[in-house]
Amino acid sequence: MTADGRIEEAELCYERAVFKGDSGALEPAERGLDGVEADLALARGRLIHARFMDERVEDARELGLFERAAELYGRLGDERGEGEALFWVGTFHQVVRDDNETALPALRRARELAARAGDRLTLSYVLRHLGIADHMAGRLDCARAHLEESTRLRRELGFLPGVAANLIGLAFLASQQQRREDAEELLAEAAELAEKSEAFGVQRWVAGARAELGLA
Repeated sequence: MTADGRIEEAELCYERAVFKGDSGALEPAERGLDGVEADLALARGRLIHARFMDERVEDARELGLFERAAELYGRLGDERGEGEALFWVGTFHQVVRDDNETALPALRRARELAARAGDRLTLSYVLRHLGIADHMAGRLDCARAHLEESTRLRRELGFLPGVAANLIGLAFLASQQQRREDAEELLAEAAELAEKSEAFGVQRWVAGARAELGLA
């Protein structure tokens, strides 16, 4: 049922309970609204995160929205939704707060839930950010394994901008591991995929990576 449908159903349940004395459907209607609230909190939190990525200014609402979504999805038994929301909780701590120690438990739980729910897209995001955590901690082989698995999933899903973004991370790892030719090839493919999918933001990341690695 759509969000509009759940809200309409809740209104009908209210009328039946108040005017007809039939309160039996109130609890299911409330659960439906919990789902609407969770979806809205997750969507709003993602928009706030996108604004952070552009402006680099923390918005105090972001973490609370993701935590609320995770709580509601968990209450509903929606493992897919809970996994996605927990991914964003972890991402907030990692990206906004630069705090991998706090991020990792949420990311690991998100990985478990996404895998169990068969949510390959969220799993690809979780693996990417686990790879970032490994990279920042100097665990380069683990970082490469996580990013490569994330990239494999994204290729299967046809998520080309996401593949390109991962290839940039793999290029940085290749450079650090003295695999300069691999880094060049990875960035060349990333540029090609970004252009093909009109991912202009990723194209800028490729250009920045080439400049930083001296591969322009």
